[in-house]
Amino acid sequence: QVQLVESGGGLVQAGGSLRLSCAASGINFNIGAMGWHRQAPGKQRESVATITRGGGTNYVLSVKGRFTISRDNAKNTVYLQMNSLKPEDTAVYYCYLERQLGPTRYWGQGTQVTVSS
Repeated sequence: QVQLVESGGGLVQAGGSLRLSCAASGINFNIGAMGWHRQAPGKQRESVATITRGGGTNYVLSVKGRFTISRDNAKNTVYLQMNSLKPEDTAVYYCYLERQLGPTRYWGQGTQVTVSS
């Protein structure tokens, strides 16, 4: 059974930093893309950052230059380094991974990030 466990969320002041981690277990297939989405209260979930198996990255415009996604394929773990945080970054952050072959996507349970002004 595939499980994704996120950690690193919390409360931080504007301008501060947090590093989210997402460790996957129960993996018996090659992982393709990994990434992070977020959902703020009253808003739709949005894609924040993605990283391919080969390390190619993509970011939503609002976090470019502030957030960095990375992964450790040996540990089946994806990270999100968040710097210069803003109150509008407040949301529940969800990690996911995809099978390298096939459309299946697995999600973490979410971790709360709150940025105070």
